[in-house]
Amino acid sequence: MSEKTGAIIARAEAQMEIAHYACTIRTGRHSLIADEPKGGGGADAGPSPFGLLLSSLGACTAITLRMYADRKHWPLAEIGVSLTYRLEGEAPHIDRTIRLEGLDDEQRRRCLEIAEKTPVTRALKGVAVATRLQ
Repeated sequence: MSEKTGAIIARAEAQMEIAHYACTIRTGRHSLIADEPKGGGGADAGPSPFGLLLSSLGACTAITLRMYADRKHWPLAEIGVSLTYRLEGEAPHIDRTIRLEGLDDEQRRRCLEIAEKTPVTRALKGVAVATRLQ
């Protein structure tokens, strides 16, 4: 099977040894731990996989909005992004609430439009996951 080609945006590796369910994640020069909460059988040694997913979306949202406001020379003083992952029956939903300090109503409206176009938002709305065994 040939490997697909395209622009690589990021790479990550996760490795689990004996500890249930702590994983060491490496991405770039960074390393972190993911785990399940104690109620889910883990030791709560790090964020859960869904916590990491939401963290990625929140960080991308805040970074993209900061970049956009900086390019426009808008007086954006502070950005807050709150996220929740929930299920409605079997259907997953992410609720995202954005708090923007220092902008007028039109600038806030435009930032809401931009938030729907952030790279991680677009990835979550349309990513295809291809899995294979090594």
